[in-house]
Amino acid sequence: MRIGLIGTGRIGTFHAEVLSRHPAVDALLLADADPERAAASALRTGGTAVAVDDLFASAGEAPARPDAVVICSATSAHAGLIARAARAGLPAFCEKPIALDLPGTLAALAEVEAAGSLLQLGFMRRFDAGYGEARAAVRDGRLGRLHTVRAVTSDPAPPPAAYLPLSGGLYRDCLVHDFDILRWVTGREVSEVYATGSDTGPAMFREAGDVDTAAALLTLDDGTLATATATRCNGAGYDVRMELAGELDQIAVGLDDRTPLTSADPGGPGAPAKPWPGFLERFAPAYEAEMDAFLRVVRGELANPCDGREALHALRIAEACEVSRRERRPVAMDEIPGG
Repeated sequence: MRIGLIGTGRIGTFHAEVLSRHPAVDALLLADADPERAAASALRTGGTAVAVDDLFASAGEAPARPDAVVICSATSAHAGLIARAARAGLPAFCEKPIALDLPGTLAALAEVEAAGSLLQLGFMRRFDAGYGEARAAVRDGRLGRLHTVRAVTSDPAPPPAAYLPLSGGLYRDCLVHDFDILRWVTGREVSEVYATGSDTGPAMFREAGDVDTAAALLTLDDGTLATATATRCNGAGYDVRMELAGELDQIAVGLDDRTPLTSADPGGPGAPAKPWPGFLERFAPAYEAEMDAFLRVVRGELANPCDGREALHALRIAEACEVSRRERRPVAMDEIPGG
């Protein structure tokens, strides 16, 4: 297979390295708004640097036309590139989000659906072994009636200040992963949210109109209560967990010897010797499994595990949380367009 990859920043380079090792990939074509960065990534991975336009050229017009594209560009370019892939008849994988707002997301999805093309979204937690086991435990009844879910996402340090105005905010950029995995693990939909946030950390969050710490209470359609919290300022390390409590049992995802959590009880677990430093380290196997799944989907060996509509559902929950935070009230999901 010939795979085109657009965007050779941090996550794009990671995906490029995975693709360069994959036995199904015969050629890797790398494009970036910065041609020098694409060339550097090509040198590291054994790929070929090309222009973005070449990836979408008609068959026979350019030698760089791939069998599928992987979109890892700046978020602002995602929707346009998804639309170009759809119009070119190219299966596409795109890092989340499709767009930072609902109109942009819906427009891109309309292009995909009109073309009848393939779009897989990058929610890597669906490919993490722990979340997969949690999903199985819920679905086969091992926990009994599920009554409480607690999700945590904590970054060890804030991103660069210039990133914040482009990120969409903490709910859309960070907690959207928790909203997606909550739906995927439980098999339920969110019916109502109540959210709040704090901007008492670094001044750059206030200047960007964002928060550095957030919490949301989500009521699922079967009455299960879920909380989701996130912060950009967790100095102990990168912490992503989910706890699921039922009438029969309680389990946790993300609880291991690298979880940056220290017990305050005498004799309890101490601080980990090597806490998780970031998302690429914590979810490296999931990212690899996700990309392998995309290649299998393109080859017709697997059903799409996370199509664009799944991303829309998660974004709608994030939008509801933003409304709730701003207006200081519960927000029913049927208030949010796109359902």
